[in-house]
Amino acid sequence: MIALLKTLQVILALSVLIIFHEFGHYFWARVFGIRVEKFFLFFDVGGFKLFSFKIGETEYGMGWLPLGGYCKIAGMVDESLDTEQLKHAPEPWEFRSKPAWQRLLVMSGGVLNNFILAIGLFVAILAIWGKNYIPNDNPVYVNELGYDMGFRTGDRILLYDDYAPQEFMDLQSDLARRRVRKATVLRGADTLDIYIDQALIGDVLNTPGMFDIALPFYVDSVMATSPNSALLKGDRIVGVSGEDTPYLQDAQKVLRAHPGEALQVTVIRGGESVDVPVQVDSLGMLGVFFVNTYLKHREYTVLEAVPAGCSWAWESVTGYLRDLRLVATPSTGAYKSVGSFVAIGQVFPSSWNWHQFMYILALLSIMLGVMNLLPIPALDGGHIVFCLYEMITGRKPSDKFLLVAQWIGMILLLLLMFVAFGNDIMRLIR
Repeated sequence: MIALLKTLQVILALSVLIIFHEFGHYFWARVFGIRVEKFFLFFDVGGFKLFSFKIGETEYGMGWLPLGGYCKIAGMVDESLDTEQLKHAPEPWEFRSKPAWQRLLVMSGGVLNNFILAIGLFVAILAIWGKNYIPNDNPVYVNELGYDMGFRTGDRILLYDDYAPQEFMDLQSDLARRRVRKATVLRGADTLDIYIDQALIGDVLNTPGMFDIALPFYVDSVMATSPNSALLKGDRIVGVSGEDTPYLQDAQKVLRAHPGEALQVTVIRGGESVDVPVQVDSLGMLGVFFVNTYLKHREYTVLEAVPAGCSWAWESVTGYLRDLRLVATPSTGAYKSVGSFVAIGQVFPSSWNWHQFMYILALLSIMLGVMNLLPIPALDGGHIVFCLYEMITGRKPSDKFLLVAQWIGMILLLLLMFVAFGNDIMRLIR
């Protein structure tokens, strides 16, 4: 059931992204009087389609292969590689007969729509739910990779080179994206520098949970079905079965090692240390809710959400550009983090949640927009480069050149898909 729900979320998200993206091309084509022959969600490979209908000169429909979609614009060399129209003189309603600046807007329309969609989603999220965040003035809890790099649980990260991170949840991504060479941390009362091995940057991208928040284990309430009613609101668990557990993660490790057992936990209650008998369930948990004392929340009015949503979108664009730079640098090993639809499915929640769905959709829209700006001929970015070249030099690339470039671009994209699916398969095997 979970796999089905995730699959449906992926299909819905891709459908929304494709329709918004392709409508950007469609809109500007129609503005300039360019004929749009087909507007399809998913690909009708081999001519097979789930349904279609025609309004005016345009056929609208849904193909059977859910790997994208397309807007077939008359007189344009695109992924269909249809060269039939190129054998005839350009018609006034064809893409190739229009001036370069109009063709530039047509090709930029999809990317523009992706960014507009992301901004709109971010604004809606902030206006409806506000934003939870953790300021970066709290201690980290490190995993094995973080320990090997020189960080220690309890460190407070002050600087990455000369950059001061603002949000705790961005610490791991900022470390990789900025290819940090020196981290300055506060350890106890001492300030010290940690020099980062650049060969581990790829591992930072591929190892989730390198920096968790070192959270004190404060009890908020006990579940009605839990036998541990002896624990009280405000208790801080600092020891389990004789082992010191200064943080929530420490207590979780010990509890999971004793599923179904009766233990004693040491709590700080009213300034005193008290031992409390508890029963651990079969999953290694106590059946209590804990308090995240570091979590902050901010509400936004609609007017406040608009500039904040634009800023959030811009931060996402710059962050994804840094990700691409890492992927394009083989020495970082970041290419191992590239994934296909399988990887995308993993980021969706196991139950329906509008907040999370809209957030993931906004990020995917940013990713699709940025990816399409890459100067690869089969992508919008390649066509944009050719239009800019024509506008600057006054020379238009020949149809033969555009066709060859399209083939090269499609081969590059197929290689990228091969890497993405290969990475997903290896992750599933591991």
